[in-house]
Amino acid sequence: MKLLLIEDDETLARYVAKGLREAGHVVDVCRDGRDGLYAAAEQAHDVVVLDRMLPGVDGITILQTIRATGNQVPVLIVTALGEVDDRVEGLRKGGDDYLSKPFSLQELIARVEALGRRQHRGRSADKLSVAGLEMDLLRREVRVGGRDVRLTTREFQLLEMLMRNAGRVVTRTMLLEGVWDYRFDPQTNIVDQHVSRLRQKLVDNGLDNAVETVRGVGYRIKG
Repeated sequence: MKLLLIEDDETLARYVAKGLREAGHVVDVCRDGRDGLYAAAEQAHDVVVLDRMLPGVDGITILQTIRATGNQVPVLIVTALGEVDDRVEGLRKGGDDYLSKPFSLQELIARVEALGRRQHRGRSADKLSVAGLEMDLLRREVRVGGRDVRLTTREFQLLEMLMRNAGRVVTRTMLLEGVWDYRFDPQTNIVDQHVSRLRQKLVDNGLDNAVETVRGVGYRIKG
């Protein structure tokens, strides 16, 4: 799954993100409320892990804003506030689950994955279909016109990010962080190399111009 972690404690954010990535998930991390709100609004995620107390914009405001736009992404609220009234408020404002600090990393991962399964059952999110491409996330298969397209793991992850953000530009930095877990490295051309190979495989299977280059920024699949 693709997850959004909004947590201002750098040590805790790094620890949680590492555990979630080791469990096989792609994790975007924001350590400021404003950045977290922007990421939640502009990018598609399967689950949001949201700290209640954040600089810039607090967690409850982020949650209310997400829900006000009609976004029903599952949200796990994480907080040091342990009072019943605090938990009830978070759930009434649109939260799906609540976890108090300190917490077990294994429990957090289990709760995140449970929310993801619930979301997938509700919206049949095990398949994506964009611009002539069909992706089965459970079987890890891609088809064009009924033909199987053989992709490496990295190529599949790249294509998934592009398809989940169909119609929007996905920057090279976003792809580096989401697929390779790299922080920004202006010297690497690994994204361009993999996109080039992915694009050629799509062309070989009869799908021309599926992945559009946005010069100087990144890539896009038109929705």
